[in-house]
Amino acid sequence: MTNHNEQGWAKRVFPRGLYGRAALILFLPIVVVTLVVSVMFLQRHFEGVTRQMTSSMARELAFVARRIDRAENVATALLAGETVAAPLGLILRIPAEPGEADRRLFYDFSGRVVIEVLREEVPGVASVDLASDDKRVSVTMQGRFGLYSLDFDRRRVSASNPHQLLVLMVFTSLLMTGIATIFLRNQLRPIRRLSHAAEEYGKGRIVPYRPGGAIEVRSAGTAFLDMRNRLERQNEQRKVMMSGISHDLRTPLTRLKLGLSMMSPDYPPDAEEIAAMEADIAEMNRMVDGFLDYAREEARDSPPEATRVQTFLHGIVTDAQRAGQKVDLVRFEGEAEGQATFRPDMLRRALDNLVGNAVRYGSRAEIDATLGPRSLRIGIEDDGPGIPEDSLDAAMRPFTRLDPARGRSSGQGTGLGLAIAADVARAHGGQLRLGRGPRLGGLRAEIVIPR
Repeated sequence: MTNHNEQGWAKRVFPRGLYGRAALILFLPIVVVTLVVSVMFLQRHFEGVTRQMTSSMARELAFVARRIDRAENVATALLAGETVAAPLGLILRIPAEPGEADRRLFYDFSGRVVIEVLREEVPGVASVDLASDDKRVSVTMQGRFGLYSLDFDRRRVSASNPHQLLVLMVFTSLLMTGIATIFLRNQLRPIRRLSHAAEEYGKGRIVPYRPGGAIEVRSAGTAFLDMRNRLERQNEQRKVMMSGISHDLRTPLTRLKLGLSMMSPDYPPDAEEIAAMEADIAEMNRMVDGFLDYAREEARDSPPEATRVQTFLHGIVTDAQRAGQKVDLVRFEGEAEGQATFRPDMLRRALDNLVGNAVRYGSRAEIDATLGPRSLRIGIEDDGPGIPEDSLDAAMRPFTRLDPARGRSSGQGTGLGLAIAADVARAHGGQLRLGRGPRLGGLRAEIVIPR
């Protein structure tokens, strides 16, 4: 219960905002250290200087006192004392009125040291007056011929203008505080902009945001933009997938509905009608599998692992050849035992889609790979008709079919192969590039990912 109350008290006292807490963390130690150092410096410096100056003055007072005590009478004592005191800057009064106890102003901290040193080093001191005139010191002494006083300038026993150091210290502290405040505000502004962008996105609004500030803030801002873009892309993909499902499944469903309506209960359906319906059902299954393959994210959850690239590609080529596809690994550049870090299942799914597209629209496909020091590039080229330059970007959008360019007949695919490969490349921090193949003249698809 006590701990809870202490935490509640701390929350009420300390600032809740980031700016206030950062300012507290920055300024509180500086203020405390400055105060401690200032107090210690002032105490040690001025106390030591005052003690040293007072000790020197005490020797002059003692010298004058000895000359006075050696005189034969009061007149001789006054003459001898003034002869010595005048060159030393002292004012001598014989006799002097009895003084009160030692006096000093309450804020005169160095006066305590002056009184203490004078009583220790000058014999016969009756009283020390520092309060009657704060610019002079009046020392009343008991001598051979009674009381006498010696007055001198206060600056001879105290450091002059100690307030200048305090004023300079305060001015410097205020100046540095202003500079630190401006710097702190500039550092916190990118965090506020990031917080505003995240809050607005949580409300469904996208506001312009550009990462800035320190490296850590830039990294957080870049991660936020990547997350926002990924979420927006996923939302767009789901919208497109739903529209694609509703559009593509409508045709075979209509054919099935029409075929069922034309069946007569009196006559059994012939083999041709059953085969047509089975073909429609197979096409629907193929479409649904393609949609699920595009929406599935289990492979993305598997952790990346270091994989031998050449062995991985040989496995893809072997499986494709066993399925009757004309696929060959024509070139591999890099270390034969070289490894790259990626998600094998995810990348294999993307390459299978690219290989399937290549052999579907062409007669054969060739795979080449380059394992560089910082990246892995895998290219798949076919001898098909290819894709026009102005349609390459559109071809990577989901459910996009380029019938004239690719010679696609109905039922050959769902338009998701290139979209899946592009998503896999982005998930690995890379990209999918399309172009004209230099060897076979068809489409060349390249997946480039960091190693």
